Amino acid sequence: MSHNAIVSPEEWIAARKELLAKEKQLTHLRDEISAARRKLPWVRIEKEYTFDGPNGPESLAQLFGGRSQLIVYHFMFGPEWSEGCVGCSFLSDHVDGSLVHIQNHDVAYVAVSRAPWDKIATFQRRMGWGFKWRSSFGSDFNYDYHVSFKPEEVARGEVYYNFEMQKPQGEELHGISVFYKDTDGKVFHTYSSYARAGENYLGTYQLLDITPKGRNETGPNFAFPDWARHHDRY
Repeated sequence: MSHNAIVSPEEWIAARKELLAKEKQLTHLRDEISAARRKLPWVRIEKEYTFDGPNGPESLAQLFGGRSQLIVYHFMFGPEWSEGCVGCSFLSDHVDGSLVHIQNHDVAYVAVSRAPWDKIATFQRRMGWGFKWRSSFGSDFNYDYHVSFKPEEVARGEVYYNFEMQKPQGEELHGISVFYKDTDGKVFHTYSSYARAGENYLGTYQLLDITPKGRNETGPNFAFPDWARHHDRY
C-alpha cells in the first residue's frame, strides 16, 4: 500500500476540518432518516406464526418477552445446512454486548432461521452466543418477510427481495424486521431492511472505516467474503 501525501500539522488540520464538515452533514442526514423511519405507517399482523425453541412453540407475540418492541434478525440458516451463514454470523458477533442495553430500553431481540431448533442450538453453542434464537421451520414467517424462497421461485429466476423483483441468490437471504406490541396484545410490523442495509449494524465496519486501509476488501468479491470467517476459523 502506497501512503498518502505527507504534510505539515497545519495542513493536516485544514484537510481534517474539511472532512469534518462532511462528517457532520452525514450525522445530520442520519438523524433525519431515523426520524422519517419512526414515522413510517404500520401494518397489523393478523396471521399466526409459530416458532420453535428450547421450551416448545412460541407465538410472535411471545417473542417480545414482556417488552413492547421487537427486533427480528432474519439469520440465513436453511433446514439442510450444517452451520449458519458467515455474514449473518459476522453480524451476530456484535449482538450480545448490546442486549443488556436494548432490553433495558424496552426492546427484545430474536434471531429467526428456518433451520430446525436442534441445529440452531448446536451452532449457537459452538459460536458461544447468548441471544434468543428461534426456528421458523414449518411456518410461513420467512416467506412472508421475503428472506426465504421456495425452490420453484428460485427456478423461475426471479424472487421478491429488498422490495423489488431480482435474480435469486439462493433459497435463503438475510434482513431485519421490527415489530411493536400494544397493551392490548396487538402486534404491528413497523420496519424491515435487507441486503447492504445490514452494514448499519456492524460495529467492526465502523472501526475499519476509520483506519488507513479501511475495509481492505480487494477481491474477488469486494465485500466481506474476501476476509470474514466464522470467528472460530480465523
